[in-house]
Amino acid sequence: MNKAQQSLIDYIGETPMVKLHELSETYGTNVYAKLEGSNPGLSVKDRTVLNMIDKAEKEGKLTKGVSTLIEASSGNTGFSLAMICAIRGYKCVVCIKDKASAEKINAIKALGAKIVLCPSGVKADDPKSYYKSAERLSKIIDNAYYINQNYNLDNLDAHYATTGPEIWQQTEGKVTHLISPVSTGGTVSGISKHLKEKNENIDVTAVDSEGSVLKHYHETGEYDTS
Repeated sequence: MNKAQQSLIDYIGETPMVKLHELSETYGTNVYAKLEGSNPGLSVKDRTVLNMIDKAEKEGKLTKGVSTLIEASSGNTGFSLAMICAIRGYKCVVCIKDKASAEKINAIKALGAKIVLCPSGVKADDPKSYYKSAERLSKIIDNAYYINQNYNLDNLDAHYATTGPEIWQQTEGKVTHLISPVSTGGTVSGISKHLKEKNENIDVTAVDSEGSVLKHYHETGEYDTS
């Protein structure tokens, strides 16, 4: 039996993998799912946020009880950030689009974070967008730190250092294909960087949803941030 931990943070990572028997039968190969929903914040974003905060702390950018961490998030990163800020003793502001569900917003609020609702029908560079709102608030709030997951390489490094090695070990180095959602790009990039260093022939497929910026760009060559 595993010993009791001191904090929810101690349960981030080391998530299980489980065989998907029907898919394995259908495709004639072993198909496994990495259960990132078993992280305490219920998503892979726990890893990302924890690594970004850890790095910022080591670099002296944060002061417990004083610093306010700010992020633009569609939900999961915001929840992970609010959870870890509550545990570590930081204030938290999450800029989120007005189309986010009430359940998501209320869950983040319940962890003590302040929510800033931003219009969803504007481009990323619009001053009212959740990106620009987070950037602006980080400049006017004292002792603020903008997590900025889309451009923070500590996002990618979290998965290079943890998720990738876990997958390699759990498959005993037999993994041949990785299928991952795109999101900010940190998860698929970090995992594939580690796995391809182990075996450059591993095939990586990034999955993106209808209406996303990257899917539109991949299909048309046009970058649409609306």
